[in-house]
Amino acid sequence: MTESALPDIVTLTKVIDESPSIKTFVFDKVFDIRPGQFCMVWIPGVDEIPMAFSAANSITVMKVGDATTSLFELKAGDKIGIRGPFGNGFHPEGKTLAIAGGIGVTPLFTLAATGEVDTFILGARTKTELIFTEELEKVTDLKIATDDGTFGYHGFVTGIMDELDISEYDSICVCGPEMMMKGILDRLAAKGLAGRGQFSMHRYMKCAIGVCGSCCMDPNGYRVCKDGPVFSGEILLTGELGQHHRGPSGRRE
Repeated sequence: MTESALPDIVTLTKVIDESPSIKTFVFDKVFDIRPGQFCMVWIPGVDEIPMAFSAANSITVMKVGDATTSLFELKAGDKIGIRGPFGNGFHPEGKTLAIAGGIGVTPLFTLAATGEVDTFILGARTKTELIFTEELEKVTDLKIATDDGTFGYHGFVTGIMDELDISEYDSICVCGPEMMMKGILDRLAAKGLAGRGQFSMHRYMKCAIGVCGSCCMDPNGYRVCKDGPVFSGEILLTGELGQHHRGPSGRRE
């Protein structure tokens, strides 16, 4: 793992429109990554933001703010900076279930690509926001939920989860909106299975090497960039998941 303070300057070779609000940016360098690791993406003259890898040479991004809006304006031939990879990533053992919500599919897509995921539950608000479905169907048993019922199960990913015998899975790897992850953790805890959960956390990050403290989680002080971003469900049971987080200034919100 590289922990350089300087980014690698890469050239975009392809920009793929995955949905009206999601794009994949493919670059000309292949990084040595583990599924679930992230990088710091430098948009020249704009900002540096954390993003999960969607492959060893790509990131998949949802437009949500100023930095990602600027990123969406780039095209093949433009340059960005990539610092990383950082973090621990997923470490599944045995029979594995992956549960993704929205853009949270990105780090779990890299895990599924290894062939280690037996069942994959993918959720999105609506059909047009579903991405990577064709690729996932080739490597895992894919189950889909949409909030509005436009494709697959009508409801949340937890509805599909409730239909499965979760005790059959040795590892449950999760990434998505925090309240979704909280609902999944609560279900695992109720069955005494919190320790089988691996949850990819998202927090504001600045340094990505564990120095600045902007991504620390209360009350245990774990740094998402260095100790995570993937944490055991047992650790998160006593933490801030679904309760609060720290904003850009470091204050609790």
